[in-house]
Order: sequence, then structure tokens, then C-alpha cells
Amino acid sequence: MASEATHGARVYPQKPANVYLFATCLVDQFAPQAGLDTVRLLEREGIRVHYPEAQTCCGQPAHSSGYPEEARRVALQQLKLFAQPWPVVVPSGSCGGMIRHHYAELFADDPVLQAQARELGERVFELTEFLVHVVNFNHQDLGADCTVALHTSCHARRQMGSHETSAALLETLDNVKVVQQARIEECCGFGGTFAIRYPDISEAIVSDKVASIKESGAASVVSADCGCLFNITGRAAKQDELAHRSTPSLPGEHIASFLWQRTTPGEAA
Repeated sequence: MASEATHGARVYPQKPANVYLFATCLVDQFAPQAGLDTVRLLEREGIRVHYPEAQTCCGQPAHSSGYPEEARRVALQQLKLFAQPWPVVVPSGSCGGMIRHHYAELFADDPVLQAQARELGERVFELTEFLVHVVNFNHQDLGADCTVALHTSCHARRQMGSHETSAALLETLDNVKVVQQARIEECCGFGGTFAIRYPDISEAIVSDKVASIKESGAASVVSADCGCLFNITGRAAKQDELAHRSTPSLPGEHIASFLWQRTTPGEAA
């Protein structure tokens, strides 16, 4: 891939004719609309999207839970799927960070597989990163005025810098006011298996996050990571249920769907 621009330590390619989509298991199983809207955003830019149907999980749950061998077996399946030298676009900074930064560690004892993991990692781009630095996303905002808060997952923020590119995309939308919640960099409490292993702690963390977002004046929350989005909006929905509210007090949307709806004629509300 011919390089076009350098941002920090990363060299970005020119806009390609083809990309792979690694959809993530959460998008595949629970948020297919976010995956479809990711495809639509890329196809509108003249890019052909290829989806290897044998893809599964990135292996992060096993890796972060202390099961490297299990994570290695999952990662090995993904190494086989992206044979062409095309970029791999991931609508999750958390999963993108796993493939880009941790696959090579999993195969440290196998030089051949480690080289494959490193080569794949160099082709992995989180969706908002790809839209900003490769596609140069710039479309008219056709939606009504709205106020939103942006939440970026811990992994996406620290490993992929997705908080910057997500914010940059929202800044291109003239009718969107982005408000910043207190302690914006703090975790939402999801943390993958953390929320399952430590539910009481997770609930306390996400309750603080929901309160911070509501106090910011945001009418909804936008995120590029479905795990965080489900955790935040799920906690808000539970609070609504306990308070007998029929209207969601904090709806949320994946940034792919948010961008598609606001920049596509006939979709914008």
C-alpha cells in the first residue's frame, strides 16, 4: 500500500479500492446495523468491502482474562482470513487494538506466525481512524440540531487514539453539538469479562458514567465501541425501568450509524 500521510508514528495509505471488514463478535451478534452502516460508509467512498465469513472473536476476552493459549487459538483462526494486502477496518478500537498490538505477543515463540501477526497488525485500522486519515471523510450534515456526548473505550483511547478521530468526525457535523462529560477518560465499567466477574463494581462505575453524561446536557451518547455503548445505555435503561419512565433517558448509537444517518439523503431525521 502506497503511503500518503504520516500522523504520529503511523503511516497511512492512500484510499484503497478494497478493504476487509473485521466486524467484531458484538457487532455481528448484537449490533448488525452498525456493521451494515460501516459497509455503507465505506462503499459510498468507492471502496469495495470484503467480509470473510469465517471470522469470529478477536480473542480479547480470553487474553484479558489470563488465558493466553485460548486467545492464541482464537487469534490463529483470524490470521488465516486476510490473505490479500488490503486494509482491515474494525468498527471497534478495543478489538482493533487487540489485533494490532497484542497478536504479535501471542505468537512470540513462533517467528513465522509472529511475522504474520505483525504484518496483519500493520493493516488494521479502527473505523474512525480510517475515515479521518485514509478516506478524509467530509459530508454535509443533513440532520436536525442535536446535543450528544462521545464515549471512547479505554482500549480505543489508549491503544488506537480513537477518541481523537471520533471527535474529529463529529466536528464535521455542523448541526451536532458535542458536550463533554466530567472525567471523560474514565472507564464505563464494562471491561469485557470484568463486568461479569465483578458486577457490583461494574454497576457502580457505569452508574457514575451515566450520571456524568446526563449532567453534561447530552440527549444521547455516541460511541465507536459497542461494548461500552451497551453497558452505558443498558444501565440507563434499567434506571428508567426502576423509575417507571417509558421514554429512554439516555439513548445511544454506534458512530457508524450516527454518521450514516446524518449524511445520507432520506435517512436524516
